[in-house]
Amino acid sequence: MKKYVSYCVEETKNILNVDSPVGYTRNAADFVMEEYKKLGYCPVKTKKGGILVDLGGKDRENAVLLEAHLDTLGAMVAQVKENGRLRLSPLGGMNPNNGEAENCRIITRAGNIYEGTLQMNNASIHVNEELNKIKRSFEQMEVVIDEKTSSRKETEDLGIMTGDIVAFEPRTRVTGSGYIKSRFLDDKLSVGIFLGFAKFLKEEGRIPARHIYQHISVYEEVGHGACGTVPEGTTEILAVDMGCVGEGLRCTEHQVSICAKDSGGPYTYDVVSDLIRAAKKGGADFAVDIYPRYGSDADAALTAGYDVRHGLIGPGVYASHGYERSHLDGVENTLKLLRAYLL
Repeated sequence: MKKYVSYCVEETKNILNVDSPVGYTRNAADFVMEEYKKLGYCPVKTKKGGILVDLGGKDRENAVLLEAHLDTLGAMVAQVKENGRLRLSPLGGMNPNNGEAENCRIITRAGNIYEGTLQMNNASIHVNEELNKIKRSFEQMEVVIDEKTSSRKETEDLGIMTGDIVAFEPRTRVTGSGYIKSRFLDDKLSVGIFLGFAKFLKEEGRIPARHIYQHISVYEEVGHGACGTVPEGTTEILAVDMGCVGEGLRCTEHQVSICAKDSGGPYTYDVVSDLIRAAKKGGADFAVDIYPRYGSDADAALTAGYDVRHGLIGPGVYASHGYERSHLDGVENTLKLLRAYLL
């Protein structure tokens, strides 16, 4: 599986380089569509802008739908301020504490892109002695645009307006020891894993007993990513998203997580049990955890009324919704679990 792990990581790096805050995912979706075509598949763009791929398999009446998502956190211009700087409204769960002093790109409706930095209002510590005491919030922060502008009119003359998208720099890095560090590994790392699994099936000539579809949604971060696009014959949805790493949890960045319960309730008992058995059989290093502040695309599909079984797995990711970290081992163990569970 090593060559497929390397492929997953390279594809993840490429995808991370294409901005895709929720609501602005077209370019990233087009990129991923082309990668599937290179592998010999026929991806379909959904009306919502997601990607549906038929990976093949024998039993179409007992199909499994794999779910990952391409949309990320970000922001939208809420106001062009009198000083020419920008007040933001978050897209998804973008945390202002994690955005402070981060470089970003402002994408205008005309397609122009300007660079900037999210800073506290009056951000110089030598000027503002109260700076460290102020609670970080988007009301107390502004984007300082890297253009010569000091008024609302000058900024608006650049073509920047309320409703423009703001994408944050991912700062992707893969260390010599195998750690993958970046914003937005949630869930672009799993999109890379989807491509790696699709490549594995094609190159190894494997035909699964159950028909397999992959759906890459683009509205997961706002809760309705998988509320549609469930192919006929699907009896199970398996979300492949990040596995949480933190205090009170067993999962590490080196493992694949199997989630037994999240904020939406328990996942299907038999699916979770079968995933555990498959992980043991396939030699995947795994952990089973409960995520009380987490929701997945599989949850969204059930909420939408689909009569299917559901489960959730994913590579362990630390510092979720911040500057995240995973490891090559987590990618490999996720691939091992998918292979053992589906083949």
